[in-house]
Amino acid sequence: MTFYTLKYIEQNQNTSKTILYILIAVAALTMIAFTVLYLRHRFDTRYRDLGIIALLFLLLFMGTQYEKYVQTNVVKSQSEQIAPFIKSVAKDHKVPVSDVMVSSTTLQNGLIVRVDSKDIDYQLELNDDNNSYSLKQAHVINHTVDIKN
Repeated sequence: MTFYTLKYIEQNQNTSKTILYILIAVAALTMIAFTVLYLRHRFDTRYRDLGIIALLFLLLFMGTQYEKYVQTNVVKSQSEQIAPFIKSVAKDHKVPVSDVMVSSTTLQNGLIVRVDSKDIDYQLELNDDNNSYSLKQAHVINHTVDIKN
């Protein structure tokens, strides 16, 4: 079972998008170059066709980027919900935040919470609007854990 600390969750909210940005820039520059070449040589249609292909690649990369943007926002909002939860558990159990670990990076029912200094595992039960929770002691079958800091 894998457990995540608050430090890990906060550090991994941002994903690297540089490769996709580079591909978008290359496709845009290529499209501009082929447009300029087509305007210079109006009777040579290969530049027009290559410009259209570059435009299609640009639209494809931008669509992919938009989809990743939407997914990142969903994951980020779920990750932002779990940080106050971890801090609340640490405060309630009077332990440092670094001693509280969770089995998922998103706040959801059935999440396993481990308070490391007490070696106790809890299962999370959220109410309908995610404003309150209850923890009941849980017993894990496999005690081998992988901790992501």
